[in-house]
Amino acid sequence: MNRFKENRQFLKANHNILRQIITDRQKNMPQPNILKPYDEDENVIDLPQMRRDVITKNELYACINDRRSVRIYSSEFITLDELSYMLWATQGIKCIIGDNIGTLRTVPASGATHSFETYLLITRVEGLQKGVYRYLPLRHALYFMYGSDNIENVIDEATPDQPYVPHFAEKAAVLFAWSCIPYRAEYKFDITAHKKILIDVGHVCQNLYIAGESVNCGTCAIGTYDQQTIDKALRLDGEDEFVIYLAAVGKKPME
Repeated sequence: MNRFKENRQFLKANHNILRQIITDRQKNMPQPNILKPYDEDENVIDLPQMRRDVITKNELYACINDRRSVRIYSSEFITLDELSYMLWATQGIKCIIGDNIGTLRTVPASGATHSFETYLLITRVEGLQKGVYRYLPLRHALYFMYGSDNIENVIDEATPDQPYVPHFAEKAAVLFAWSCIPYRAEYKFDITAHKKILIDVGHVCQNLYIAGESVNCGTCAIGTYDQQTIDKALRLDGEDEFVIYLAAVGKKPME
């Protein structure tokens, strides 16, 4: 049992620790960017605005009740409208706070820090080339990083040793990959930031489950993955930004 003690302490509230720390924000150090920069003149694909009529299951009770982890997908393509909706549901920006000091989104985040970037490894989305994309929530657009005809192999290499249904992720239409930029939260919460980050990413993935259910898409969260493989595929440095959670999404098979 002793081997569990350190991680169990991590799970506990740490407010008293934070009260003893002068954070970088309190020191008036420069605030980290609320979003990663990108070249606005190239590789940007504007998404259709979220429309309620894309939803096929409107009852919230039914979406929550029917939600489960789905590891079997049909070969059907996800539409761009459906992808737009799921991206909005998981990281959509409702308003900007002050002079770009933060954002209010469709998911909660401790202190409005929103430490995540959303990447997509796409195999079957109507109108989109196979490859790797990054979501740009301020513009509600996709940044096309690079194409890959063997993106399924990349997904499979990044998600080894899956229980229940081996190799299921490579058969998904989209693999959502949420990276974490820890300093966005560390700036405000210092060494107490990391528990908050893990709580916040849970909110994001649960919204994906519910939104996916409402458009007949199955979702399966993935916490077991090859860190170096997925970070390399997304061109992340693995230190100041790294993947923290994955979720496979695809159309449900006909029953």
